[in-house]
Amino acid sequence: MPHRPAPTLPNRGARAARLLAAGAGTAVLGALLLGTAAPALAAAPERPALRAAAARAEAPATVTVTGSGSATAAPDLAILSVGVEVAKPTAKEAMAAQNTAAKALLAVLREEGVEDRDIRTDSLSLNPVYTQTTGGESKVTGYQASQAFSAKVRDIDRAGQVIGAVNGATRDAGRVNGVVFDVADPKELRAKAREAAYRDAYEKASQHARLSGHRLGRLVSLSEGDSLRPGQGTLPSLPADEQNVPLAPGEIEEQVTVSAVYELL
Repeated sequence: MPHRPAPTLPNRGARAARLLAAGAGTAVLGALLLGTAAPALAAAPERPALRAAAARAEAPATVTVTGSGSATAAPDLAILSVGVEVAKPTAKEAMAAQNTAAKALLAVLREEGVEDRDIRTDSLSLNPVYTQTTGGESKVTGYQASQAFSAKVRDIDRAGQVIGAVNGATRDAGRVNGVVFDVADPKELRAKAREAAYRDAYEKASQHARLSGHRLGRLVSLSEGDSLRPGQGTLPSLPADEQNVPLAPGEIEEQVTVSAVYELL
């Protein structure tokens, strides 16, 4: 057989040298990459703080004011609070007497032109009446029954006449608890009060801007509070022969408040 030369194996020392050189190059490249990324990594935590500071610097100053306004109008509606109240020895007798007096009250309201849709029962009660004995004990000596109604009189010039008629029909059982004057449709009155409240808020904000060396900017937010009305008037008990009660309707006032936030430039 012909003689074949043995394959030549690479020198182990040279191979090791080549591996060491490759590893060193990789290490150098990694160090270079790490050195390049280090400033970026070090700066990363500062970015949110810088952005927050910039946002605070860019956010405009604001002023918050409260404006109030009112409007008045002549009333065109009278709401009467009337009722009956009786006391009898027994509960049955008290309720029967109350029913009779209430029917008389409702009948006279209808006779005076008050419509059924404008009459409402507000309360109905039956309670025992206690008397303290000489021995210090409380004893039931009777029962008191009552019923209260609200009635809308849309012709306010006749409100006093209606009250007198109710008191005359119910006699000692009749009760006149109060009268409220109002407007049947308050939307227009409330709109005028709202406009006055907005103007008041705007003028206050403009003054604050001027005093602080700014110009008034855009309206950021606006909210409205509850509107207010005068409270209910009261009338004393009237004599049975009083047929026309003098009343003074005056004016109805609507009050509105608004809260506004404006930018300051």
